[in-house]
Amino acid sequence: MWIDTHCHLDAHEFGGDSRAIARRAQELGVGMIVIPAVARANFDVVRRLAADLPNASYALGIHPIYVPQATDDDLAELRRQVEASLADPNFVAIGEIGLDFFIPMLCEPAMRDKQERFLREQLRIARDFDLPVLAHVRRSQDQVLKHVRQIRPAGGVAHAFNGSFQQAKAFIDAGFHLGFGGAMTFTRALQIRRLAEDLPLESIVLETDAPDISPAWVHPGRNSPEQLPAIGAALAAMRGLDADAVRAATHASALATMPRLAALLG
Repeated sequence: MWIDTHCHLDAHEFGGDSRAIARRAQELGVGMIVIPAVARANFDVVRRLAADLPNASYALGIHPIYVPQATDDDLAELRRQVEASLADPNFVAIGEIGLDFFIPMLCEPAMRDKQERFLREQLRIARDFDLPVLAHVRRSQDQVLKHVRQIRPAGGVAHAFNGSFQQAKAFIDAGFHLGFGGAMTFTRALQIRRLAEDLPLESIVLETDAPDISPAWVHPGRNSPEQLPAIGAALAAMRGLDADAVRAATHASALATMPRLAALLG
């Protein structure tokens, strides 16, 4: 099956269509959708959505864009909810967490420091409970790597990867897989396409980041997990492979990086 390792299926852009979209994605061969939380306010939302769908699981974390409003009590609640969720087979990772040094407000010194503090605490939660992380690395690959090397969670995914080959190798050496999606379908995205073509296939997982990062044939419209098979086929064409080979390889990589997902799928 195809596995969408990163999809914000609870986003308001989907309105009340999330469940119908997931069903249509399943009919197209998307056997699993991982739904990451972004803030304390949607921990229960992603949990309920995963419980309601036969092809969904979830992760818990505080996204760097939500760090400005987050408090230390949110971190404490995350730790409590992670521990309680270990009994839920649908719970598979810590995420979405990371650093964002693209948005100007988040690059201000005080906010950079707060982002890094929140990242480190969430990496500690992942390490303490032996869980992988779904890492946001927008213009922050080296900084995220620094903290990953110091705290060493149980691997994870460098989501929407757009770094150098050297940074890709560093993430792989740290036990991470690299997430690729709609961005690589644009012919002008030369660096991302080179990475997608040349990195070891076993280091790649597929994702949509829906409703964001739409593939070329949807842009600028809303992305959806229904697009994942076509995104996978685009990767196969770029590498000169059969789509079934890419589906099998990225499926195996998703299970390798998220052992609880492997247990969920049996």
